[in-house]
Amino acid sequence: MHIEIMDTTLRDGEQTSGVSFSAHEKLSLAKILLENVKVDRLEVASAKVSDGEFQSVKKITTWAKKQGCLDRIEVLGFVDGKVSVDWITGAGGRVINLLAKGSQHHVEQQLRKTPAQHLEDIQGVIAYATSQNVAVNIYLEDWSNGMANSPEYVFFMVDGLKDTGIKRFMLPDTLGVLNPDQTYDFCHQMVTRYPDLWFDFHAHNDYDLAAANVFSAVKAKVRGIHATINGMGERAGNVPLSSVIGVIHDQLKQTTHIDESSINKVSRIVETYSGVRIPANKPVIGEFVFTQTAGIHADGDSKANLYYNDLLPERFGRTREYALGKTSGKANIQKNLQELGISLDHDDMKRVTNRIIELGDKKERVTKEDLPFIIADVLGNNSEKHDIEVVNYSLSLTQGLSPVGTVRVRIKGELYQETSTGDGQYNAFVKALWKIYKRLGKEHPSLIDYSVTIPPGGRTDALVETTILWNFKGKEFKTRGLDADQTEAAIQATIKMLNIIEE
Repeated sequence: MHIEIMDTTLRDGEQTSGVSFSAHEKLSLAKILLENVKVDRLEVASAKVSDGEFQSVKKITTWAKKQGCLDRIEVLGFVDGKVSVDWITGAGGRVINLLAKGSQHHVEQQLRKTPAQHLEDIQGVIAYATSQNVAVNIYLEDWSNGMANSPEYVFFMVDGLKDTGIKRFMLPDTLGVLNPDQTYDFCHQMVTRYPDLWFDFHAHNDYDLAAANVFSAVKAKVRGIHATINGMGERAGNVPLSSVIGVIHDQLKQTTHIDESSINKVSRIVETYSGVRIPANKPVIGEFVFTQTAGIHADGDSKANLYYNDLLPERFGRTREYALGKTSGKANIQKNLQELGISLDHDDMKRVTNRIIELGDKKERVTKEDLPFIIADVLGNNSEKHDIEVVNYSLSLTQGLSPVGTVRVRIKGELYQETSTGDGQYNAFVKALWKIYKRLGKEHPSLIDYSVTIPPGGRTDALVETTILWNFKGKEFKTRGLDADQTEAAIQATIKMLNIIEE
């Protein structure tokens, strides 16, 4: 069975606390999700939210109309007569996802109406939308509780709506209360009772069961699934698209239009736009999920891919990595050395391994890019390892003035000095460096990401770790610095980077 995927990052995902996408960001994500990730449909906004939201939708619908995919752009609307429909058509939309009540409790307590009155109101909106050439999908809000506590109400509503031209009945677990057994049971009841209707399932993750509930919904023959990038959404969020794909493709052996290789890229973009970090252990998209740490695993991979599963990193535009630390064995280190093109004899390998284990015991993180420095240190080549040194630097921060940085560096024995202003002290430092590089005609990398890890508890004397992700000639790599001062840690990471690209 082919499963249709509707992404609601731009609507439901934007309900993540503190997250608001700009019109430019929404349009950018809409293009990526439809053209690269290849989701089938896109829910981009809620009607009546703000003038800014109206303009965002207008930008997206204008683009989508030119691309011939306007029918794949959807907007949440409400049972409010003509108001939501007019808002959506005014913004160029042609599809309304109508939010109706899926539980009797919601109708009686929130709307203060009878089921018959609510049904009549819904039918009125559908009739008006149809007259305006607007397609209608319908959310049965709180459907999961409706099936648990008032199934006769749910069936009453669907019976009254099934012949009104609704394209999709969308079944949300609004409060994230379902477990997989309930999901299968409730979805199976809907599909069996109404075999000619199209049903979507919309999962929330309050009990951390969203992906498992999607498994059960698809198993029950639901034809569409809603998801968000990185699991963005209110409270504990929605089911992540990255998790949905693994479940549908591998566990259920069903097909979708999704291009798996684009998922990691769009996840990073949403991380940047939203400011919400992806947990390092998040399946498929987390930093560490394709990293083997134990030496025995690296050894098994080398011999017969013994520790591989179907979630191969290459499927998602990523590569397998081997961590370096106190549990690293010779196989882990050998894997990293191979990537760097470095070979060591048995005795030197043992000494380097012991040093990495020693650093791991001290809770220091070691990366592949650190290996040449560690090797040089262990094998007694310290005097040769730094082609580039920062001899002096001065950073100043003055109220009302731009930060200023002056840097003197030694490059292969020659001294160079420059001064620059910047948006911050570290930015001023880097700009001064790049002035030197420009003078010498040397290429330099671009900074992709910058993160600081500060120990909990607010200790001002604790060491902080600054990690910087660089891109140089199409290759991404990370360097880290450790110091009590965040800027000094960033400078250490930058010096490591300079020597890496020099080699």
